[in-house]
Amino acid sequence: MQDLKIALVQADQHWEAKTANTANYESLLATIDGVDIILLPEMCTTGFTMNAVDLAEDFSNSSSLNWLKKLAELKNSAIYTSLIIQDNGKFRNRGLFVEPNGTVHFYDKRKSFGLAGEDRVFTAGATEKIVSFRGWNIQLQICYDLRFPEIVRNRISNGFAAYDLILYTANWPAKRRHHWNTLLTARAIENQCFVAAVNRIGEDGKGLTYSGDSMVIDPLGETMHQLSSEQVEVINLSKEKLHSVREQLPFLKDR
Repeated sequence: MQDLKIALVQADQHWEAKTANTANYESLLATIDGVDIILLPEMCTTGFTMNAVDLAEDFSNSSSLNWLKKLAELKNSAIYTSLIIQDNGKFRNRGLFVEPNGTVHFYDKRKSFGLAGEDRVFTAGATEKIVSFRGWNIQLQICYDLRFPEIVRNRISNGFAAYDLILYTANWPAKRRHHWNTLLTARAIENQCFVAAVNRIGEDGKGLTYSGDSMVIDPLGETMHQLSSEQVEVINLSKEKLHSVREQLPFLKDR
């Protein structure tokens, strides 16, 4: 296990405009190098839209996924985000963890955001996804999943914690930013892990505003860094800090 460098990409997403969004991410990442994971907002190429009929891409032939693969190879970094995917006749808000070598791990969002009608358009996933990458076990999550602590409950398996880091990709409105800040902190404390979360900023096509507040939180619940504008920030996650917290406060074994 090594220290992990993660790049938070907080962007003002263009509404349902894939080419404009990918160009913006490439511009924001132009000077970023030497990171292990790049984290982009939810539905990174479209914004959080329910227009799946027009915007969904087939999982076996997705131009946006191909773009993610090329970017991951170029940066020698894994990338995590979500896309609107059609797979076996169903629309999915699908989280995609793309490794530099082209390996793709996917996670289908389990908790659909009924307030926006996501449950009427997208089929929810049924299982968790933990990815092993560069010595870290990583739990994949998407936006509204954050409100449901039971689906990411960490545990001891074969003498070790099931995972070390939770990644959240999100479009979380500014009017509930206090919930965002509080729940992310709680997930780090209760699961004794790092939490890295990226949210968009700006205004979407439905008039909702987003404050960003993308952040990394350590296993004690301390905020290491929080973003306020369209920017990229690289944060180092310390394996020593993770191990120290779990050794001094062995709470996970009591579950």
